[in-house]
Amino acid sequence: MAGSAPVTLPDFPWDSLAPYQEAARSHPGGVVDLSVGTPVDAVPDTVRAALASRSEVPGYPATHGTPELRRTVVEALRRRHGVTGLEPNAVLPTIGSKEMVAWLPRLLGIGQGDTVVIPEVCYPTYEVGAMLAGAQVTRADSLTALGPARPSMIWLNSPSNPTGRVLGTDHLRKVVDWARERGTVVVSDECYLSLGWDAEPVSVLHPDVHGGSLHGVLALHSLSKSANMAGYRAGFVTGDPELVAELLGVRKHAGMIVPRPVQEAMRAALADDEALASQRARYAGRRELLRPALEECGFRVDHSDAGLYLWASRDEDAWDTIGWLAELGILAAPGTFYGPAGSRHVRIALTATDERVDAAIARLGAAAQAGGSAR
Repeated sequence: MAGSAPVTLPDFPWDSLAPYQEAARSHPGGVVDLSVGTPVDAVPDTVRAALASRSEVPGYPATHGTPELRRTVVEALRRRHGVTGLEPNAVLPTIGSKEMVAWLPRLLGIGQGDTVVIPEVCYPTYEVGAMLAGAQVTRADSLTALGPARPSMIWLNSPSNPTGRVLGTDHLRKVVDWARERGTVVVSDECYLSLGWDAEPVSVLHPDVHGGSLHGVLALHSLSKSANMAGYRAGFVTGDPELVAELLGVRKHAGMIVPRPVQEAMRAALADDEALASQRARYAGRRELLRPALEECGFRVDHSDAGLYLWASRDEDAWDTIGWLAELGILAAPGTFYGPAGSRHVRIALTATDERVDAAIARLGAAAQAGGSAR
């Protein structure tokens, strides 16, 4: 067949964990899976009721989302994160955030000959999205490292998955200013924005960052982590009205529509600050127990100022650490999943039940007593 060759994507990272999963499951006390950031806590009652309340609607939902949902997004970002100057028309619901991460470069017309900049250590789908579009990928954490480059898009992620690093207002503003001088679109993945611990995350949509203009700036949000809605596939993109309108036009043609009951569930979640506070408290409690248990066992925890993960290292190859943890029945994710610079770290998620977290802490404590450290 004529046309371009099919895109060759890397193997799905988590498939390589299979032997370690088997080893961890063989532990007499069962596996403690801290490898994937999937929610384990209950979906808030307000969200479940809202979902059911629109289950009888037979017609097609609007690709742009309901006006009520878009207004609620604007109000929630203002109330929770100090975002002002955002209009409801510049909000677009997405089928979770991963599909938007994967398809955004292509939806914006980025392709062969273009460059997408991603962090040195980051969510693997940033790279996959650029590859699907046929663009080149550059890993960089500093603008200096980019030299005279004029990339088409630059990804930011604060708080970071996997490191939990938080980018300050000055850093974000420098990136936005640099990008505007070059006609580069800035996209900020803000899925963990509500989960700050030792630092307060700032949205790229905050006026202190963009200086009063949303031109060339987009932010992606997800309700998977903050409202336990991973199974609902509920997210949204917002920012530059012209870019959002461009995305909306393509998504109308492609049938990329969030179901109407899910839109109503999103509206309820974004209006329920009490449920968000309760979920934050659960994650904070697990973090307060897991971090010292790891440190007492010889781990060093880097960054991890926000988000759902502890970025931990024993100063050895990440896969050696994964094997050591698997012997304790604990499953984590190797830092190599997130880029070459993560080769000596592992990502440990806070998304396990309190009972499973307690089991992990007990096993780490016993290992520390037996050997004095994790080494």
